[in-house]
Amino acid sequence: MKTWVLALLKAGPNRDYDRETALEIQRGHMANINRLADEGKLILAGPFLTSGELRGIFLFDVETVEEARELTETDPAIQAGSLVMELHPWYGSAALLKVPEIHKRIAAEQP
Repeated sequence: MKTWVLALLKAGPNRDYDRETALEIQRGHMANINRLADEGKLILAGPFLTSGELRGIFLFDVETVEEARELTETDPAIQAGSLVMELHPWYGSAALLKVPEIHKRIAAEQP
């Protein structure tokens, strides 16, 4: 077992961007996710498949909520106010450390 920081991504106050700006923010959001994953700080991430206030989750492999907060502040969607993050310490399986490795292997197998 291990301590993680779980982030609930919620709809932010600034969601009225024109289409091109919204796409640019989303591209930056995805690039940031990939960077944090490559650095080993972000173990998993994904959107909810509903259109409510909750938009997705992140699971950070960091020691403190403050460290996770600093990482979330690098996200263009947070910077633009289209998303906000609610951070919580969470205790769960250490086996989740294997998710990034398994994800890369499976993704490489996809056509």
